Amino acid sequence: PVLRDLLNKDLFSLISELFVKENHELRIAGGAVRDLLNGVKPQDVDFATTATPIQMKEMFQSAGIRMINNRGEKHGTITARLHEENFEITTLRIDVTTDGRHAEVEFTTDWQKDAERRDLTINSMFLGFDGTLFDYFNGYEDLKNKKVRFVGQAKQRIQEDYLRILRYFRFYGRIVDKPGDHDPETLEAIAENAKGLAGISGERIWVELKKILVGNHVNHLIHLIYDLDVAPYIGLPANASLEEFDKVSKNVEGFSPKPMTLLASLFKVQDDVTKLDLRLKIAKEEKNLGLFIVKNRKDLIKAADTSEPLKPYQDCIIDSREPDATTRVCELLKYQGEHCLLKEMQQWSIPPFPVSGHDIRKVGISSGKEIGALLQQLREQWKKSGYQMEKDELLSYIKKT
Repeated sequence: PVLRDLLNKDLFSLISELFVKENHELRIAGGAVRDLLNGVKPQDVDFATTATPIQMKEMFQSAGIRMINNRGEKHGTITARLHEENFEITTLRIDVTTDGRHAEVEFTTDWQKDAERRDLTINSMFLGFDGTLFDYFNGYEDLKNKKVRFVGQAKQRIQEDYLRILRYFRFYGRIVDKPGDHDPETLEAIAENAKGLAGISGERIWVELKKILVGNHVNHLIHLIYDLDVAPYIGLPANASLEEFDKVSKNVEGFSPKPMTLLASLFKVQDDVTKLDLRLKIAKEEKNLGLFIVKNRKDLIKAADTSEPLKPYQDCIIDSREPDATTRVCELLKYQGEHCLLKEMQQWSIPPFPVSGHDIRKVGISSGKEIGALLQQLREQWKKSGYQMEKDELLSYIKKT
């Protein structure tokens, strides 16, 4: 029944009938099966089939179904476009050779062989359209018991693609109730193979690391990343301040921080952010947020005068004049654990500065340099007034001076 509710029935029967008619098997695969068994609507549904890419193309062409070319074909993936939805259908395959990043594959019709090359037991199940579960490695058992285990030998799985180390951590954060329970052999395999991550592209690492940072048990997992010596291979500073991290991970809990907000607590100096960026090629706004937090976390604090505790933060936003300044300051407040101020800040909107250069010209001052200097002075006055002073008041201040 879960299947029927969650998936668009007509579309699926349309696709499955096509395959059945040609005597090919088609099943839902991987992460979507895991989500369905957990009663979660999968974000995207991938399929596996015994049909080869060439057979699929012929089938779709003769049925008049559009295909999207996304270069997946040599790995066996064909993407069909139906009713505004993309369906990725991949031929069962065996990894022939792998270099720890990419695999050369050959096609097979053996479902178990395909399950064998997947990373974790909970991701290695298939689901038939009649609701039959095909589970060759006790993935369902592990899902019910909230265990994250590699398919077969951890060491072998990791050496096929070193990114699986981070995928292990990410799914641990998603599946496990209480942190701390790991298979010793798995941890050993991770520690022995951590340096393999040095060969993985920064972009792929950053995708996984971000998901770890916003998932459950993040404190436990980051400590593990340091204990198992994974940190240096993924751009994290060797001499991180884990005490600061422990404090901040408590502060941000339940406040949906951005990944960088928590990550910044591991950095001692701004240069650590730059080094991370060199390794992971993070987005510009992520980098700027990291630099902002490391620079301001100690000095940008609430006003000692209790009547306007937010004032320093508001001044910072007004001075920066950047569109995402408010977002950055809100992230800093999460970092500092200033939850009451955060609430206020989220409701505050930036008051517009009431005077323009045009107004000053009207008063009779024409030199650009002078106008600039005056505007700056007036801004300061306006800030001191708690952004209360109106245009006339400010302009009469010019006349006084």
